[in-house]
Amino acid sequence: MTSESPDPAVLEATAVLEAPTVFEAPAVFEALHRRVAPIERLTEDADALAEACLAVARAFRAGGRLLVFGTGTAATDAQHVSVEFMHPVIVGKRALPAFSLAADSATMSGLAQTLGPDAVFAHQLRVLGRAGDIALGVCGDGDSPAVVQGLAAARASGLTTVALIGGDGGRIAEDGLADHRFVVRSDDHRVVKEGHVTLYHLLWELTHVYLEQPHALDSAATSETSPEAADGIGTLYPFLYSGTSSLEALTVEVAASARAKIAEIVALRRSVGQAEAASLAACAYALAEGFGKGATLLAFGNGGSSSDAQDIVHTFLDPGPGAEVTALPALCLTNDTAVVTALSNDVSFDVVFARQLQAVGRPGDLAVAVSTSGGSANVLAALAAARKAGMTTVGFAGYGGGKMAEPGLVDHLFAVPSSSVHRIQEVQTTLYHVLWEQVQRELRLTSAGPAPRTPRPGRD
Repeated sequence: MTSESPDPAVLEATAVLEAPTVFEAPAVFEALHRRVAPIERLTEDADALAEACLAVARAFRAGGRLLVFGTGTAATDAQHVSVEFMHPVIVGKRALPAFSLAADSATMSGLAQTLGPDAVFAHQLRVLGRAGDIALGVCGDGDSPAVVQGLAAARASGLTTVALIGGDGGRIAEDGLADHRFVVRSDDHRVVKEGHVTLYHLLWELTHVYLEQPHALDSAATSETSPEAADGIGTLYPFLYSGTSSLEALTVEVAASARAKIAEIVALRRSVGQAEAASLAACAYALAEGFGKGATLLAFGNGGSSSDAQDIVHTFLDPGPGAEVTALPALCLTNDTAVVTALSNDVSFDVVFARQLQAVGRPGDLAVAVSTSGGSANVLAALAAARKAGMTTVGFAGYGGGKMAEPGLVDHLFAVPSSSVHRIQEVQTTLYHVLWEQVQRELRLTSAGPAPRTPRPGRD
């Protein structure tokens, strides 16, 4: 879409504003709207997604493990995927063996030094992978040498290979380096990531659908549905538990459910975007003002929200090439496992973020909390510590905001009105990406980059 021919949907959404603001909310609508088509197009891959989930479920049932990898922002996706499978969001669902090959900083940096950065995943897959495992490579453009070599090594070792890629699919698509390939058709790597988040959430959900239907994986197994399934995945996909006994029929239903979920997330993103456009613009203005005064962004969260906090930091600190983007100071409080585990073991898990903020934060810094429930004790404690220290606080939550919505805790709160952890996280990814875009826009408009760092004031 171009400024010469504005989309009617954008104009209609802009009209909901009561009056023009200095924060240029229409620019937010524009950023949100151009994300719609690439995500909607994922419905074209629903049948292929169902087949991939069947293959992954069969591999798990046979004792396979999931090994996930990617570089940059895709490294945070790898960690998010491993959390999804190892710590299922639905109580009672089985934990499935999944590991992020990007999470071990010692191994990654050591291999990069000795073998070169392109070999960091291929080496791990050759040593750790075994026939029957699943290799999932995530790559924004399909051309990352480390992911390309990783998938090639995995295929040579007899692993089932899956790739989440973007753009035109790059070398991974051109050379057919994965058994199952899913392309988010966008040249914006942030939009690609948003599509990938939806895809790997569906991969988790639908893999469990097949695992809860053992007859679909093993013709000798019973076709009866367990009570646990009806209470778990069955709440997400109730029509899948109507006694379907045919694998072909089940796969058709799985594909249909994938299309429905993709349509659901597109609609939720649209409604939240319209509701939060002015607030996003105002928050971007506040963050740009803070960066202009020398602030550092400090992000934190638990589980999948931890990987999202890492992605927020990566987005601000390493935005990629471009003359019109500015790298901004940002730190993630979940990255140092030694600090997090020490505080958890010696003091309390509830203080892991608050204690770090008290040590490294300064008045005027930007504390960004990510939570699906809005009620995690360590996140709330950190926000309280940030406010006490004079920081600007930003919160991303679901379920109406939870305790984050209590007065006086968060300066800028974005609450996704959903009870689905996956849908919440998918919308949150879009929200903080658009927030970053608008911060960059504000900095360009004011010609104010981040100010020089000032010394931390001494303690009494």
